[in-house]
Amino acid sequence: MSAARKKASVLDFYDMESPEATELRRLLHNIDNSANGGEKRTLLVTSSVLSEGKSIIAALLAITAARHKKRKTLLIDFDLRRPMVHKLYGLPLEKGVADILLDGLSARSVIKNTSIERLDAITAGRVLSNASEVIDGAAVHRIMEEMKFYYELILVDSPPLVPVMDPLILLDELDGAIMVIKAGATQKSVVSRACNLLATVRKDKFVGVVVNNLNRSLPYYYDYNYYGYSYKGAAK
Repeated sequence: MSAARKKASVLDFYDMESPEATELRRLLHNIDNSANGGEKRTLLVTSSVLSEGKSIIAALLAITAARHKKRKTLLIDFDLRRPMVHKLYGLPLEKGVADILLDGLSARSVIKNTSIERLDAITAGRVLSNASEVIDGAAVHRIMEEMKFYYELILVDSPPLVPVMDPLILLDELDGAIMVIKAGATQKSVVSRACNLLATVRKDKFVGVVVNNLNRSLPYYYDYNYYGYSYKGAAK
């Protein structure tokens, strides 16, 4: 494929020296040292509602684990209604999770390699309007057990918590959950509802929250620019 036709992806724009990359490394460190439960090899990344940035956080966290932590990492797109992993990584959507669940394909047969060493992905496969009817706990368990043989860390990009049941079905078969919140956008009552859903069903697996401050809605002293943490060269 020519360079002109190559699909753009987050892999092309990930800056290892950026403040965001630093925070993602801290997040992985905190997960590794979490007092809530044991080792976290399989993690759900979700949000309260749509458009909070959970897919981009999952994608960047996977890159961080592979590049900085040198872990063999797999990102699986279980958001079968609104899949994003294939777009973020510039991969084909076809042959993925839906094909495992509906057609009995093995998880290993649909793994897609990325351009980053130690980082692979399983895309959604196809868009499904009836995803809750298709996602089965036993099937998810088989996928995780098969993939844990090959990978040190497995991240699962799931649908948001409030609209559908899928994340809680998935969480039964995973080690922990991270919830992404878009600061200044998501209503407090909605976040509380999502946290209550997690706490009621699997409080022991709730690892923590990632605040995705896309609109810089927090006070100025939370911004990296305030502390001069940007090491990019000045324009001449």
